[in-house]
Amino acid sequence: MGKLTRRGFTTAALAGLGTALGARRVPGASERVRLGFIGLGNRGDQVLDAFLQHKDADVVAVCDIYQPYVDFAAKKVGTSPGGRGSCRAFRDYRKLLDRRDLDAVVVCTPDHWHALMTVHACQAGKDVYVEKPLSLCVAEGHRMVEAARSHKRIVQVGIQRRSSAWCKEVADFVRGGGIGKVTVVRCFHIQNEWPKGIGNPPDGEPPEGVDWDAWLGPAPKVRYNKNRTFYRFRWFYDYSGGQLTNFGVHYLAQIHASLGAEAPRSVAAIGGKFARYDNREVPDTLEVLWHYPGDTLVTFSQFNATAAPGAARPCEIEFRGTKGTLYFNTNGYEVVPDTILPNEFTARTPVDRAQERRYRTGGKRLIEPRKEMGSIKDADHARNFLDCVKSRETPSCDVEFGHRATTAALVGNIALKTRSLLDWDAKAERFTNSAAANKLLSYEYRAPYRLPT
Repeated sequence: MGKLTRRGFTTAALAGLGTALGARRVPGASERVRLGFIGLGNRGDQVLDAFLQHKDADVVAVCDIYQPYVDFAAKKVGTSPGGRGSCRAFRDYRKLLDRRDLDAVVVCTPDHWHALMTVHACQAGKDVYVEKPLSLCVAEGHRMVEAARSHKRIVQVGIQRRSSAWCKEVADFVRGGGIGKVTVVRCFHIQNEWPKGIGNPPDGEPPEGVDWDAWLGPAPKVRYNKNRTFYRFRWFYDYSGGQLTNFGVHYLAQIHASLGAEAPRSVAAIGGKFARYDNREVPDTLEVLWHYPGDTLVTFSQFNATAAPGAARPCEIEFRGTKGTLYFNTNGYEVVPDTILPNEFTARTPVDRAQERRYRTGGKRLIEPRKEMGSIKDADHARNFLDCVKSRETPSCDVEFGHRATTAALVGNIALKTRSLLDWDAKAERFTNSAAANKLLSYEYRAPYRLPT
């Protein structure tokens, strides 16, 4: 994408308004949904594959600032099953949004571009599928929800487990009291990246074909560094919330659904670069703690310099209730009921060990068999979005739900940066006890970029 000028922004807004006025087509149940893809690298290519599995997904335009990605995606669309036909290629997403033959766009760019592209797409009359995390800061997410509502757009956030039947089964089971009162939920991102991590390359010149200024967009102007681009951008705060938003948003979405919660009451965090082996900005070791309404303690543990399991059983999320524990992973879950001892056992000293063992087992298995449910599928989430574009029903991961899950992660990062125990007012989307923390709920875009109001 070329250098964006203030005049260019005004022109794009006016063009978007004209497009919005002329693009109110709602596809019928049997019609194809005409899609434009923005961002075609690692994750974008995966999501493109998911949509191409559906015969009613008609990818008519693709866009990326890196020409090899554009060429690869256009070729894939042209040769995919179902005879999609021609596919227009763009380097500037604003030109893609100007097309009147688009029903929706799919945004799979780095996180710092999500808000601008989503709001502009809503203004242009397009529905939006945007990858998680929804936003880079809380203020962006709030504006994205406003744009979706004011322009009456379907906006789906790419938290794929929200379209998984068995993930819903878990949420219903926990929320319905299946393991009793849930007092603690722990989630984990464990991956030992020592000793090299992402490496420590020097700053330099971008490779041929990479428009570094366009890649940075609203982010601060810095010299090109290999680790700041493509997938490794997630280790730098200018473009991502780190692994807390990369993985944590997935976990928090499942936790919110399972607790029936929208937001924490308070948050604290501590961590840092403890192993010190690359040029990342985000921690390699981190603990975040949230206090949720109903008195549930939720923790996120990020261990990138060790590999031992964090819970009694390998899992992403551990729900600990008064009646038992549920271990959740990406392909299934396991419920381990607790043994509740009679009062005489809890009061006696010493306990009759043999009698206690007989009571604990009772001839029954203490561990229920693990339920292998299969992987969470991108294609199911794409299917839900396509259906909602046609029906105008609320998608499985509506922008507001995605905003709440992303916000919980973002306020965790703010607690880490301010080294504070922060009280959160979810309705006002402000901290009630820290002016310094409130300043981190938004950030100033690099000129001439501006998020429309």
